[in-house]
Amino acid sequence: MTDRNEIVRLAIYAALAATGRLPSAIELAEETGYSRSELDEAMEELATKRHLVFDGDHEIVLAHPFATRNFAFSVMGDRTLWWGGCAWDAFAIPNLVPDEPSALVATMCPACGTPHSWTVTRDGPPDGTQVAHFLTPMAHVWDDVVHACENQRIFCDETCVNRWLADTGNERGAVFDLATLWRLASQWYAGRLGTPYRRREPKEAAEYFASVGLVGSFWGNAP
Repeated sequence: MTDRNEIVRLAIYAALAATGRLPSAIELAEETGYSRSELDEAMEELATKRHLVFDGDHEIVLAHPFATRNFAFSVMGDRTLWWGGCAWDAFAIPNLVPDEPSALVATMCPACGTPHSWTVTRDGPPDGTQVAHFLTPMAHVWDDVVHACENQRIFCDETCVNRWLADTGNERGAVFDLATLWRLASQWYAGRLGTPYRRREPKEAAEYFASVGLVGSFWGNAP
């Protein structure tokens, strides 16, 4: 990654971590010293490298684990309110943001609408009998990352997962408990607010998934 792109990436992520919102074009220019055209070029390159995600209007919608719109998860710290990009990202934010080591994560079951919330900290998984369901296998997440993130959700239980699958016609993905979700999220984004930052290669990602107890073809690490 070029120095310019890393500076722009850090400025965007720092603003999202501190405030829960994207910096404006003026704020980003003031923070980085780059022109609008230089910033646009940097953000395009960051999206190509999967550090940013644009929506259909070419606006930044995801800078994992932060989202700029509702993906069904709110994350409320003492001073900051974020959108989590999915169940994974929502549980990751309190593990990543240095000044907010505890946050209230809230969502609703996609099948029945029951509201759920947990206090998520760095100390260990929250209590709860709910289950996570991820629809898209890891090898295909970036085929349509917005769709994949919209379908990494938390349900009341497997009965609600099965009901939702029947209602939507989707095939079953991966189902696992909150403790596994917390382990998945806790270190996945380690270092993302610092520099230099390097995304995991697919082999490294598969090894990480296995280290938190997620094994199989869905995770790209079938024995």
